[in-house]
Amino acid sequence: MSSPYPITIFTLPKIKAAAELLESNIKLRRLRSYITMNYPTLKAFGLQAQQHIQETQGEHEARKTAGFPEFEATMPFLPTRSGSLSDNLSSYLGKRNPFYRNVEANKHTVWLFDNTASRPAPNKPWQAEFVAAYFIKSSGRDVSTIVADIAEKIGIAKGDKAEATIAERIQPLLDTICPAHSVTIDAVGAGIKRLGPSSRDGVSNDIIQLRGDFADGHTAISDATISVTPQPMTTTFADATGWAVISDVDDTIKKTMTASPVGILKTTFADDPEPIAGMPELYKYVVQKLDNPPFWYLSASPYNLYTFLRSFRETYYPPGTLLLREASWWNLAGFLASLTQGTQAYKVDNMEKIHKDFPKRKFLCIGDSTQSDPETYGEMARRHPGWIGGIFIRRVQNVTATEGNDQNHSERFEKAFKDVPTNIWHVFDDPSELYDWIDNLLAA
Repeated sequence: MSSPYPITIFTLPKIKAAAELLESNIKLRRLRSYITMNYPTLKAFGLQAQQHIQETQGEHEARKTAGFPEFEATMPFLPTRSGSLSDNLSSYLGKRNPFYRNVEANKHTVWLFDNTASRPAPNKPWQAEFVAAYFIKSSGRDVSTIVADIAEKIGIAKGDKAEATIAERIQPLLDTICPAHSVTIDAVGAGIKRLGPSSRDGVSNDIIQLRGDFADGHTAISDATISVTPQPMTTTFADATGWAVISDVDDTIKKTMTASPVGILKTTFADDPEPIAGMPELYKYVVQKLDNPPFWYLSASPYNLYTFLRSFRETYYPPGTLLLREASWWNLAGFLASLTQGTQAYKVDNMEKIHKDFPKRKFLCIGDSTQSDPETYGEMARRHPGWIGGIFIRRVQNVTATEGNDQNHSERFEKAFKDVPTNIWHVFDDPSELYDWIDNLLAA
């Protein structure tokens, strides 16, 4: 006799899929319950973690003159940037997130950022911040559509070989980021350590103590314990005293054309990266004269450009820690905004962290006039008298000026460096001007 009820055949794949769905639903229910119970704390944490863009009046005028807002409104949407719902929600729990996942070799890519280790005294242990970025491998969709959009904006014809370059460089901005993920590394001086879990932007930051007899200037390699990294990371050990260098990247040592949205796209995604003439030679001279100082390359570029910028730095400039903005967006307009909005607040925050680790070092700061480097370095020189021993600002030509906002006007620099000794800062047009200045720094 036939049954009045429909019969369901439970095959092994169906049972497995049902179990995975049930597990996912249970995990989400546990996560929602945890968030509900801890909402006040998590809300405060979320507000602190937000990337606040503090646009200055100068940045507002420069962006308006160059047509950034209108241009950004035409930038393409990024459909696959965000991870799963459960990962995004649990990432707000921070380091205590019990729902994190370990990366998998066949699924994920992890970037480990070069860093600099410090110690307060010779008899104290070293420590360093280990930064990692997490992606789902080759997960970006609609690459050809976005490549075509960028190519059209910068005037590259369909079928041009530059399209392949754009596709390669744009991929890290399209791949899905991985909040609430972790990676295990074999860290120099620390052994096996777990990094993470990652934040909602797919980045983790961990302070790790490193034990060992490392001399000033020594470098050492750390890497993940499974095959997820395209390259290992390098730690540079720097003692508490001596000279050090903080350098901007875009239009200071690398041609980026940050005053133009089209220029930024072209130099970032299509052109061969080009150093500013004379700057590689100048930095070699700095290394020689300042006794191989540690370098920090402080850029407002997003972390998604790390491998591109690291390769450029490795080709032309001394080794060092590359500091980038830890933010991701749903639209490529965020990439342009990252380079042109809130750069002073962002750079001051990072320089304060460096000062905390190296308060007794003497710093040479090098930047340019297109962003807020003069104001940033001037502010830090006033906050910490004597910490900055020299400031060099490259005057970038062919930047459109508006009434009351001439980025190369002498009044701007005088205002930026108010109460900063005149013998430590200099605005230059050609790097050859700086060799005598560097010699004078040592004499002083």
